[in-house]
Amino acid sequence: MSDHYDVIVIGGGSAGLTASVFGGELGKQVALIERERIGGDCTWSGCMPSKALLKIAKTAHTVRTAGAFGISAAVPTVNMVAVRDHIRAVIAEVYQHETPEAVARRGVETILGEARFLDANTILVNDRQLSAKKFVIATGGRAAVPPIPGLRDVPFKTNADFFENDRLPRHLLIMGAGPIGMEMAQAYIRLGAQVTVVGDQVMPRDEPEAVDVIRRVLTREGVTIIESLVTEVHQSGDEITLILKNGQTVSGDLLLVAVGRAPNIEALDLDKAGVQYTKQGIPVNNHLQTNLPHIYAVGDVTTGPKFTHYAGFQGSVAGRNLLLPIGKGKGHEDILPWVTFTEPEVAHVGLTEAQAREQHGDAVKVYTFPMAHGDRAVTEGDTEGFIKLVYRSSGELLGATVVAERAGEMITEYTLVIAKKLSARSLVGVIHPYPTYSDIAKKALSNLLVRELLNGTSGRLLKAVVQRLP
Repeated sequence: MSDHYDVIVIGGGSAGLTASVFGGELGKQVALIERERIGGDCTWSGCMPSKALLKIAKTAHTVRTAGAFGISAAVPTVNMVAVRDHIRAVIAEVYQHETPEAVARRGVETILGEARFLDANTILVNDRQLSAKKFVIATGGRAAVPPIPGLRDVPFKTNADFFENDRLPRHLLIMGAGPIGMEMAQAYIRLGAQVTVVGDQVMPRDEPEAVDVIRRVLTREGVTIIESLVTEVHQSGDEITLILKNGQTVSGDLLLVAVGRAPNIEALDLDKAGVQYTKQGIPVNNHLQTNLPHIYAVGDVTTGPKFTHYAGFQGSVAGRNLLLPIGKGKGHEDILPWVTFTEPEVAHVGLTEAQAREQHGDAVKVYTFPMAHGDRAVTEGDTEGFIKLVYRSSGELLGATVVAERAGEMITEYTLVIAKKLSARSLVGVIHPYPTYSDIAKKALSNLLVRELLNGTSGRLLKAVVQRLP
């Protein structure tokens, strides 16, 4: 094993894997340093286990509500040990493509251990001093734990260990009403637990109309949602009690803390390297370089958005920027889609209506298309949601929100239109298979264009001409 590399990547999650493999496949000598397990949060305690759990919970819900479709079924019995084992199996299937052996086949040496900088060109890992021409810091983030009195004295869980749970709680308490909190609330209510979510605001990044739908659906399924702050936490026996700012108290036997993310920077000794950072993460320039040009930072460890797909995008850009001699790419993207995987899903890209009006004023228009007008959604019983399109008078699409069972798939078409500055007609002019959810995305945009045409001067002239035709 060498002690000197062309590139050292610290952190083996989505961003680090992408950056390191790119270098390895180019024939560079690359070392990937990971202190725990290759794959990062997404594989082990984020995307993969949470979506597996949501699928299990949806299955239980489908059985429980089968009567609405003319099917008689027994009330499902949930075996949480088997649920945990299924989640482990899903993780293992994903991980087989990310093992040190799999990464080695793509030209990357994996070193398991914690890395810390000795200077700007040297790190220490397992008592080995390793040096490199260039570095990528991709150590990701972890669940933030707020400084609430009594919280650290009770046995709470975060996403790091929540998916190892093998018992169905009587009453699950969730601190945090963002995407993770709402997803896990729906999962556990469908598994058969009582669930209370406490947060100062439900899904604050999303459009208010979308939040209203999710609040209504989860409440109907039995979730209690309290918009307040936790001021104190106590435990008595197996009961954990949250004292809220609004004067309420709520007690349960399992507590999930899901109030945001914190960057993993403490163990890196960044001061010894001279890398600047804050509590929010490592600032980077447009090319993902830190204040030291040969040291890059990507993904959740930076001050930018915390999404696996964004981290992977930045890992790819950083890999190209640090290894290719020309054409440095931009590592920040304004057009960033995201999805909350409740049922229905909530997907968004571009500007919200409020953001658009702040930037463009009276030039902003809004069109809302109910999912009840989408034929495939009707066949699926998925009529609760809608598509909201935010656009300028010129016809430029500025933002889109989709609330539907398959919103995460539908948002991609709008992402392409907005990111590539395509005309709305470019999507409408493409034949979509019917009946599909993608056809609903097209139909919403088509209806918008027809409405704009007929309500405008050209439309009025067109109608006048047509009315005079024999």
